[in-house]
Amino acid sequence: MSSRKQRSKTAFVFAGGGSLGAIHVGMLHSLVSRGIVADMVVGSSAGALNGAYYAGNPTIEGIQRLDAIWRGLRRSDVFPLTWRTILGFLYRRDFLVTSDALRQLVDDNLGYRNLEDAILPVHIVATDILTGGTVVISEGPAARAIIASAAVPAAFEPVHFNGLYLADGAVSSNTPVSVAVARGARRLIVLPTGYACALEKPPVGAVANALHALTLLIARQLMNELVSLDHSVEYFVVPPLCPLTETPYDFSKTGELIERAAKSTDAWLSEGGLDHPGIVALLSTHKHRH
Repeated sequence: MSSRKQRSKTAFVFAGGGSLGAIHVGMLHSLVSRGIVADMVVGSSAGALNGAYYAGNPTIEGIQRLDAIWRGLRRSDVFPLTWRTILGFLYRRDFLVTSDALRQLVDDNLGYRNLEDAILPVHIVATDILTGGTVVISEGPAARAIIASAAVPAAFEPVHFNGLYLADGAVSSNTPVSVAVARGARRLIVLPTGYACALEKPPVGAVANALHALTLLIARQLMNELVSLDHSVEYFVVPPLCPLTETPYDFSKTGELIERAAKSTDAWLSEGGLDHPGIVALLSTHKHRH
């Protein structure tokens, strides 16, 4: 067990959202450049990757490096779909792609091996695929924990970790607010990714539709978790982007998402966003008329 004591008060809580995780990068640019820092990090799904990276290098230089990683990502770096993988799915009938590409991405960029080696305490949230229970990983191999948290059911194989079969944290606790509170945080800064609220029709493809559905689940989970918090816990939600047409399976617009999120968060902070705790209106599920 790590000897590092949990004295954390402020937590950055990172939601999931597939390729919409690029939005976190813009939010972090704005927060970190203004000297707003966390004492601990909690992340789920795509938020596990961003949260773990931030915890290992919570500086503006670290965020710039994370920015470069996201701008260089292609869908095949995360979801390497080929006819071979599709035929393999039809034959196995259990998962679509392996996590090898995602593991390589983490191994090449994270900068530390075990979660307890990060500069900030970091807690990765996954789901026990057999019970649906929330599993919090705070020690051990960082890459394995991140991959488990991001293992979208049916798309990725569940990860065997400490005797459990783990899958995407979105299934049980995509924006793990309660996990942060249980680990000692009394002030939360929540970084949601939002969802494609301005689509005119459903995304094309099974994986794209599954990821879009997960982001809708995220939005509802986050609202439910926040309204159930004890009144002694202060929380702030960085506004998600809206309107948003990009889906969590589209990696072609990451640069635009980063830049929009940085500007949006700058405006929110300039307007006193961290002086007014509570839920922002954009968190509620909604749609836009065209």
